Amino acid sequence: MRLVRIDDTLSVASQPTLAEIEALGDEGVTTLINNRPDGEEPGQPGTAAEAAAAQAAGLVYHHLPMTGATLGRAEIDAFRAAVTAAPGPVVAHCRSGTRSLTLHVLGAVLDGRMRRDDVRAFGTRHGFDLTGAVAWLDANAPDTTSA
Repeated sequence: MRLVRIDDTLSVASQPTLAEIEALGDEGVTTLINNRPDGEEPGQPGTAAEAAAAQAAGLVYHHLPMTGATLGRAEIDAFRAAVTAAPGPVVAHCRSGTRSLTLHVLGAVLDGRMRRDDVRAFGTRHGFDLTGAVAWLDANAPDTTSA
């Protein structure tokens, strides 16, 4: 699993193994968010297995699946609510971490905590291409300003 710390609350990751999920509790993580739909690719553990591993590690588990085609404000709001409600550090994952970071930055732009002009650079700084997040903002939130 490639784990990237975004801030004191959130880290994003590629697909963790079940053993890596179980180890997260020992690392101080309190919450795991899975942004992958089940069956997205062969070998993916799936929601039931991840939930069981998270429970064994003492983690709060959220399955908030999304794809580029299903991304909407409801998914952004659910992600933001799960992170906000977490009692401590959160790891959110998808296949590569990009979707999870996209949900984070879209919430930040829509809340006014991040400028839309900063999205690409923020992604690059953390090793992700957030071009899709900018395209989503252009198509779905043209009223958010650059300032």
